[in-house]
Amino acid sequence: MPTDDTGVPDPPPPPQSFLDRDGFKILCEIEPSWRPDIAHVRNQIHVLGPVVDGFLIPDNHLGRATMSSVAVAHEVSYMGGLPIACINARDRNLLGFRRDLLTAAAYGVDHFLFVYGDAPKEGRRAEDLTVRGMIEEVHSFGSGPLFQGFPSFRIGTTARVGRALTWRARADFLFVQITYNVDRLVEWRRSIAFEGRVYAGVIVLASARMAQRINATIPEIRIPQRLIDQIDEDPQVGIDLACEQVEMIKASGVFDGVHLVPVARYREMATRLGSLR
Repeated sequence: MPTDDTGVPDPPPPPQSFLDRDGFKILCEIEPSWRPDIAHVRNQIHVLGPVVDGFLIPDNHLGRATMSSVAVAHEVSYMGGLPIACINARDRNLLGFRRDLLTAAAYGVDHFLFVYGDAPKEGRRAEDLTVRGMIEEVHSFGSGPLFQGFPSFRIGTTARVGRALTWRARADFLFVQITYNVDRLVEWRRSIAFEGRVYAGVIVLASARMAQRINATIPEIRIPQRLIDQIDEDPQVGIDLACEQVEMIKASGVFDGVHLVPVARYREMATRLGSLR
């Protein structure tokens, strides 16, 4: 066993993350459960498991209370899937975040995506934590003596096309916000110096109404009107468009995969992904 200058053996290398394996990855976001019932989650994992490489588990998605992302990630692992648990800063103080890290380590959940969080439907935001603060806390408390003998946490966060990374460069991987300008997406990726994995966002537009709602609430995405008109005429266009984006992003050669949001169309997307692969 290799040793340092003092004769003390070097620590073993950390286990390889499933994100570090070769190949273009499809990381699929599942629909969370708003009820104390895991059946809907299990259905999604069963259908999508054979055609995707991992799952993102949302955390109080869209500002509504859902099952714990750490608990659901543990369930995904139990079913043979590879989970990334989303943790938002909106709902946590420091003590609650440390509780999540302890629980995750005990459950074997070691991949996180840290986000700011949508505006809550009820109540107010917690003000103790930011995404940057959660990353720093993992590098301090989450790497301390309590966690010796457990796999190191892998941390991801979100990024936007055209924005500098600044402190986000400390993350292990990035999920890039959805965009319909693939050329600009590729140009941005080539412009940033980031050694970790980068996954471009792709969403399945289930209806023209959904697309219009996204444009109204998330103007950075900017879904072109011509695409909205096509979806209005044929809802299948939303699935076709998502598959086309996946192929274009893969063909660019500058991304490690996609973060796919199939919403309620996960069965149709599973079928299409099976044919693509």
